[in-house]
Amino acid sequence: QLQLVESGGGLVQPGGSLRLSCAVSGFTLVYHTIGWFHQAPGKEREGVSCISSRDGSTYYADSVKGRFASSRDNAKNTVYLQMNSLKPEDTAVYYCAATYRPFQATCVPDFHSYDYWGQGTQVTVSS
Repeated sequence: QLQLVESGGGLVQPGGSLRLSCAVSGFTLVYHTIGWFHQAPGKEREGVSCISSRDGSTYYADSVKGRFASSRDNAKNTVYLQMNSLKPEDTAVYYCAATYRPFQATCVPDFHSYDYWGQGTQVTVSS
């Protein structure tokens, strides 16, 4: 049973910060690349970030570069997305997802490349 569970979402004012967590179970995190995606009401799911299996190399969408940071703690089976300088347009449901890539050094948050998905956590940025 492969599971990913997001947490850490909530309501924050513009310019504020949140840290999302993605707790994984049923598989070995070190062999999987983890992606972060978000989906706003009425819009398609979009890639935000990913962190690779092999060396923790990260990728960020242009819209979040310099503001978001992905990290992973393989010992804790947890991946994090630190979100700073949040904007109203960041408001969305955020999902983490996994794909089996035991030797991947780089990654892209391509929706169709990920096999296992969490349930999502709501992030709302509003004054």
